[in-house]
Amino acid sequence: MSRHLSLIDNFIINADRALRTLAAGSDMTCERPSPALPLDEADLDDSERRHAAALMRVNHTGEVCAQALYQGQALTAKLPQVRNEMEHAAEEEIDHLVWCQERIDALGSHTSYLNPVWYGLSFAIGAGAGLVSDKISLGFVAATEDQVCKHLQSHLQQLPVTDLRSRAVVEQMLADEARHADMALSAGGYNFPASVKGIMTLVSKAMTQTSYYI
Repeated sequence: MSRHLSLIDNFIINADRALRTLAAGSDMTCERPSPALPLDEADLDDSERRHAAALMRVNHTGEVCAQALYQGQALTAKLPQVRNEMEHAAEEEIDHLVWCQERIDALGSHTSYLNPVWYGLSFAIGAGAGLVSDKISLGFVAATEDQVCKHLQSHLQQLPVTDLRSRAVVEQMLADEARHADMALSAGGYNFPASVKGIMTLVSKAMTQTSYYI
């Protein structure tokens, strides 16, 4: 029989997950091997390498936000099934987090210095959505994943054509994120109106533009 976790237990678990998510080069491991592994490293010039690294840094920050969002939602979800869905989604997103970290390291760059800020904001938003209702929480997942898919599609157009490793990672992430969005709506998530999605687009632009440089 599963043991009910106390408030302190949940705080410790979430603090541990936050530290592991934010610690560059942490001991996080992925369940699936990176799609980049079978491919050769591209011979990029300095400008191409910096641009590819910056785009993968943005993607990494997006995965940091996803971890925080899902953990916050799982903490406040009312139905056990929804809580389990959130925790499962967070586990799948770890693959993306590790893959992006590996590409950033290979390209000789660093993760965003603003990740702790974005993690805190995303966790608060996720927990708040869960407190309102599971339907809103799932709807927020779907809308967020839709934003992520748009960014990934844009990055596929911007990445150097010869950087097959980064492109393979982004392509697999795009397929996974689209599936997560569909699953959230199928599970009863609220389909947010265009006005709300527009606000989310503005917030996501702030994240992507700052993470590209910092």
